This record gives sequence, C-alpha cells and structure tokens, in this order.
Amino acid sequence: MSASLRGHRQAELRRRLSEVNDPELDEPVTNMGFVERAEILDDAGVEIEFRLPTYWCSPNFAFLMLDGVREALEALSWKPAYRIQLQDHMFADEVNRGIAAGKSFGQIFGEMTGDLDLTALRETFRAKAYKRRQEAVLLGLRKAGLGDDAVLAMDLAAFDAAQLVGPDAVAQKPRYRQALLERHPHIGRGDGVFLTWEGEPLTAASLASYLRDLRSLRINMEFNGALCRGLKQTRYKQADFADGEPTLVDFILDRVPPAAGNVPAVNS
Repeated sequence: MSASLRGHRQAELRRRLSEVNDPELDEPVTNMGFVERAEILDDAGVEIEFRLPTYWCSPNFAFLMLDGVREALEALSWKPAYRIQLQDHMFADEVNRGIAAGKSFGQIFGEMTGDLDLTALRETFRAKAYKRRQEAVLLGLRKAGLGDDAVLAMDLAAFDAAQLVGPDAVAQKPRYRQALLERHPHIGRGDGVFLTWEGEPLTAASLASYLRDLRSLRINMEFNGALCRGLKQTRYKQADFADGEPTLVDFILDRVPPAAGNVPAVNS
C-alpha cells in the first residue's frame, strides 16, 4: 500500500470513527478517548481497540457505541476486513467472541440481556442529543444579538446564513441541523427550524421555561462527561483531554462553563 493511499484511508477512518457518539453524552468516542488504537494493516484490514472508563460501564451503552463503530467500519470505501476488541470490560469476552463469530450486536445483546429494546434506548438518547444541540444553537443566536422572535421565525435558509457566537454554538450548529432533519424530515421551505422533539414549534412565551429544562439536561450530560473523563484519566493515567472541559471540581464549585467545542482525535 502506497503512503498516499494509506494516508487517505487513515483520514477516512478517523472521520468515520469521529462520527460515532457516546449515546449518553452526545460526544464523539474519539474525543472521549475511548478509541485506544485504530490501525490500518498492510493487508488493508482494520484493527480497533476500544476501552471505556471503568470495568463496569453500562453494557447497554458499550454495545451501542461498538455497534456504531461496526457501522463506521462497514461504511469505509475500501470495505476492509476488521477486528474490534473491547478491552477491560466485564462483558469484553462475550462481545469479542460475538464479533469474531460474525454475530450482529442485536444478537449478542439479546443473548445477554433478554428483551431490552435497543430501539427505544437509541430513541431516548437521540432526543437528549437533539435538545443538547438545540440549546447551544439557541444560546449562540441570542449571544449574536438576535431577538427571540427573529430566532424562532428562522427557516432553513435563514438558519444556514446565521452567524452564531461561542465555540459550542458554532460546533453544534451543523449537528443540530442534522438532528433536526433526521427527526423532522418533512420541514419545507419557510418552515421554522426550532421545534420540540415532538414537533411543536417553539414560541417566545414558552422559550424561557423551555431553555431552563434544556439547561438542566445539559448540566446533567456535562457532569456525566466530566465523570467519565475523570474515571478514565484516573484509571489509565494517560488520557489527554482538551482544555476548557468541565471537571468534577467545576461542578462542585458551581462554575461549569459552556461546553467546549470538540476536536476529533484518533490514536493510530
């Protein structure tokens, strides 16, 4: 394999993996440091080593993330053979045997946990991610000086042209657009882009109360993210985290800053 081709494929691999999110935190697994190794072999196959913050991390979340990794690898343009290894987890052996045997994650999950509905679990996390992204965008438009009536009247064209203030808002703008169109694919020209998860248009009268609810959701997600980072850093003493992300001390002292923008990084 030429150096040029390897570089092109490595970039594609990084991009695909950076699109896999921790379902509870709505942050890329690459940013969280969960991808320990992502290597393209000489025969063009791919090996992934995946490690979570603790031995007992919820198997439900682990399966959802690993299923996302599997989908990311199957979407690679050169269709490689691949091997995914979950490390240091209470169900690592079962999961890794299932992958090696060619079983789907749905089959592995069903064998180990019975009738738990992964579809419903995915939907719950999709709703949280939608709201988290939406709040960042709404606050970024407010910081840019737009009034609530102007914000809530935006259609897709106005939204795409809008300038937001703040790194989190800028980072979440395309992610909110993606989540919006996935959830409400029938939005047409002239339709407002700020809808509840259920599809109701936001109104100026209800916005303050709505944003309070979204803030509570964000703080909970950020706390869980800080906890995950702290546990992983303590466990492995090697995690490298971006500056500006809240720590547990920030939550204890009530000085949580807005969530920092994400910069994908994959160990290779």
